[in-house]
Amino acid sequence: IIVYCRDEMKQWEMSEKFTNEKRLRFFLGDVRDKDRFERACNGVDFIVHAAAGKIVPTAEYNPFEYVKTNILGAMNVIDCAIDNKVKRVVALSTDKACNPVNLYGATKLCSDKLFISGNNYAGSQDTRFSVVRYGNVMGSRGSIIPFFMKMAKTGEIPITDERMTRFLIPLDQAVKMVWRALENCLGGEIFVKKCPSMKVVDIAKTIAPQARLKFIGIRPGEKLHEQMISVEDARNTREYEEYYMILPTLVLPDRGQRDEKGRPYADEFGYSSDRNKQWMKPEELLSFLKQEFNFVPT
Repeated sequence: IIVYCRDEMKQWEMSEKFTNEKRLRFFLGDVRDKDRFERACNGVDFIVHAAAGKIVPTAEYNPFEYVKTNILGAMNVIDCAIDNKVKRVVALSTDKACNPVNLYGATKLCSDKLFISGNNYAGSQDTRFSVVRYGNVMGSRGSIIPFFMKMAKTGEIPITDERMTRFLIPLDQAVKMVWRALENCLGGEIFVKKCPSMKVVDIAKTIAPQARLKFIGIRPGEKLHEQMISVEDARNTREYEEYYMILPTLVLPDRGQRDEKGRPYADEFGYSSDRNKQWMKPEELLSFLKQEFNFVPT
């Protein structure tokens, strides 16, 4: 198992945690550096592509840097995977890639389309590319939950808009979705994990019930509600118990019969955080906070 990233501190911390794990190798490198990534892919069977710049306001002010990582980096991953005859590649996407209004979402939409088209670049070779899309990973670095936990100590939490909603997903469910894609992809699919929604105001009130909410207005590139399946994608979508699958519209190499058990997705509104059938209850969020962070609101 090769851990390839440019953050040496995270690699060092991970190596300290898994001192006795002989299967792990750590390669310092950047997806922007094609030669280095080419070397890292030698003998590799599977790639999970999670490298990206992801902070929305930062992308608006540093667009060139996000294009280099999220788009050109994706192209390097595709080329290196094909050249090294990697069997399966799963790229991680985001709800912001659906009908994007900010630069981060636009670069991730472009990345999604590059990975889908990568199946044609592979030709008859058995290298398959698919995409996994989900909402905000609860408790991940830069996510809203640790930020609200930090701000709770000040007695005041900034909220951009009281109407705002977001998809939420625990890390373990996101990982399981990646495994599902690796096992079941024929190439070109976008696997969309079903996630509960929650109003940002309710997240804040659950984490810090005594804090004052300060409404500061929407930041550059921010949406009121996120979307993972657009109206245009709905006609090519199949619904399963735990996820949706957006089928490719491109004519891709024939690699077997797709699972036809999925139900056609007929919802004309697509799949958005404000029109979701699943909603996370405050007590469910509290249970997560206690389990993951040993955090109990005061």
